[in-house]
Amino acid sequence: MLTNEQVLSLLGTINEPFLNKSLVELDAVKEISIKEEKKHVSVKIALLKTGTAEQMQIQTQIVQLLKQNGAETVGIRFTEITEEEKGQFIKENDENSTLSLLDNKKVQFLAIASGKGGVGKSTVSVNLAVALARLGKKVGIIDADIYGFSVPDMMGITTRPVIRGERIIPVDRFGVKVISMGFFVEDNSPIIWRGPMLGKMLQQFFTEVEWGDLDYLLLDLPPGTGDVALDVHSMLPSCKEIIVTTPHPTASIVAARAGVMALKTNHEIIGVVENMSYFESKKTGEKEYVFGKGGGERLAKELQTTLLGQLPLQQPDWDEEDFAPSIYDKDHPNGKIYTSIAEQVVEKIVLNK
Repeated sequence: MLTNEQVLSLLGTINEPFLNKSLVELDAVKEISIKEEKKHVSVKIALLKTGTAEQMQIQTQIVQLLKQNGAETVGIRFTEITEEEKGQFIKENDENSTLSLLDNKKVQFLAIASGKGGVGKSTVSVNLAVALARLGKKVGIIDADIYGFSVPDMMGITTRPVIRGERIIPVDRFGVKVISMGFFVEDNSPIIWRGPMLGKMLQQFFTEVEWGDLDYLLLDLPPGTGDVALDVHSMLPSCKEIIVTTPHPTASIVAARAGVMALKTNHEIIGVVENMSYFESKKTGEKEYVFGKGGGERLAKELQTTLLGQLPLQQPDWDEEDFAPSIYDKDHPNGKIYTSIAEQVVEKIVLNK
């Protein structure tokens, strides 16, 4: 059965819908009561406004989250954030908003790159972002693969950002703040812009989105070394990178180009992730190395960095009620590998500060 600490940790992944900060960060979790014999959890939550559609949405989120983690029944009471608490938040928010994201020394930028498409770069990006959030980090992700945007669909996002004043409020999913070109096109339309327009859109993602307080901002880069990747490298003089490849020799050779580009623009490569490393039969446990062996190790050696993890070909466990087709549960074998990768990333970044 859940403990008070576990309930608080879970609620910390949910944002207050009007202030766009986590319930824990706002000290909005006022009471937690657990009846172990009945597996019942009761919570009292403070919101900026009650009796709204947003309250109903957050109520559904909390109930689903707690039931997924062991509660059989959930009771929720809502109250409103006090004027004193509201005033303190507005003061802090005003102080944060005066600092451009590109100038904010507290944010660690982490780009996920690959030499070619189809190696699972976006899958690694979204699952690493979620894994970092599960570790209690404040995480955002920019879907910078503007021609091939896929992050909203992969994360099961069905809502769009809202505009508040002159700022764009990113969508929150699994405790990750998300912005993507996919939010601003209709009916999956193709993007036929030229380089300068794409660069301008990226600039807006950095400067006109209300990211709030972040520890990590991940960027799902386009594959290769084209205009958008160059724009990102020039916009972010201080950025860490992870290179994604498959075990196949050709994929790792092409991925090395993306790594060399990162090094030439003074970005630090903190590791390589090898995706589609093998297929393991559920019946026999036998491993089939569908795309060969050794690509990730060779690439890490060439770039003088670490092989952070090797991910087998496995499907996430889909939940029809809370559909996110590319996100692995934390207890899924691949979910555990992503947790390990996230822990290594945090350790490497802390040591290098």
